[in-house]
Amino acid sequence: MAQYWVAIHHPDDYDPFVSEDEAMARAIDALNDEMVAAGVRVFVGGLQPAGRAMSLRARPDGDLVVASGPYLKTTEHVGGFWVLDVEDMDGALAWGQKAAIACRAPVEVRPFH
Repeated sequence: MAQYWVAIHHPDDYDPFVSEDEAMARAIDALNDEMVAAGVRVFVGGLQPAGRAMSLRARPDGDLVVASGPYLKTTEHVGGFWVLDVEDMDGALAWGQKAAIACRAPVEVRPFH
């Protein structure tokens, strides 16, 4: 078995209190229950908005720069993720498809080293 990161991407202005209805919450809960029953879910977590992030960057002189906000300046950020333990990328993609449907958002699937 191998571990895969399945990440949900949200736009910067995503507000779960506005964008997520009860049907979506039930779909995500059902997906989590299915992952647990299949024995593939290692960890799951939702993230606060990217604007609440702090970024750290080491300079060549050894100083450390700490700044408010996400490291990357993009219009979408990871809003939540799962770590799954599945046989291969095909298995991870199958769960990723279910995640994209349940979360109604783009999903990225990436293997761990």
